[in-house]
Amino acid sequence: MWKDKYLKEALDDLDKLDSGLRLMVLAGIKKVRQNPLPQSEGGYGKLLGNKNGNNLTGFFKIKYRGIGIRVVYTLIREKEIMNIVVISKRDENYCYEVTAKRKKKYEKKIFEDSFNEL
Repeated sequence: MWKDKYLKEALDDLDKLDSGLRLMVLAGIKKVRQNPLPQSEGGYGKLLGNKNGNNLTGFFKIKYRGIGIRVVYTLIREKEIMNIVVISKRDENYCYEVTAKRKKKYEKKIFEDSFNEL
């Protein structure tokens, strides 16, 4: 199973959720950790690309339809690490805008083993 690591801001996102939602989000991340690769490679990962003018190539999403939450992550394949970048309400523009801002802030680190485990 892949490891999951979190940007500080993603941990803050998680802390803002009520305990019931938090448990559901963590359960979903645990499921995806089994195989977070793109669906084209047999995994659970849903690739992002260009979203509302933001180039989010290399990012993946987990959608929680029933609870209206979206998780965005990147992969470090050689170390089998998922970097959790954003946990937010499933509002297309908001989630992807936050992802773009964090991508700009962290630059290449967002695709490296630079963050903390839960």
